[in-house]
Amino acid sequence: MAKVPVQFSLNGSEKAEFVDSGATLLAVLRGKAGDTSPKGGCHQGTCGACSVLIDGELRLSCLTLAETCEGAEITTTAGLAEAGVLHPLQRAFMDGFAAQCGFCTPGMLMAAKALLDRTPNPTREDVVEAISGNVCRCTGYEPIIQAILAAARANSHNAA
Repeated sequence: MAKVPVQFSLNGSEKAEFVDSGATLLAVLRGKAGDTSPKGGCHQGTCGACSVLIDGELRLSCLTLAETCEGAEITTTAGLAEAGVLHPLQRAFMDGFAAQCGFCTPGMLMAAKALLDRTPNPTREDVVEAISGNVCRCTGYEPIIQAILAAARANSHNAA
């Protein structure tokens, strides 16, 4: 199989990889770049566990070809915390018991980050829609929704 050179930024660090033509971003992140925070769930784009931000846009890494990410800024859950301090979303998920088995958590966090980046003060309906592409089989969604709303409230208080 032909190898393709790809350069991108992963959580603020520059990466250059030779990837198999047709390799998914999920495979490259987990296998070559060493970032195992995006999870491989369905590998069909229906569960959301592999969600990442590519140039600020929420994308499914299991359906994104790595070679299309040339020059892109990729953010995963591993890049949310800064200098050992949890991102407000991570803190809210922890404080609100919004993760049980944790498999969906990376995708939920990335969907929530994409939402809060574009809508800092979302409604409950905004949150429900934002996470609608993510499947969770443990929490029943309510703790996740409440954690995202709590993070939004905390951010609005910090900005004031």
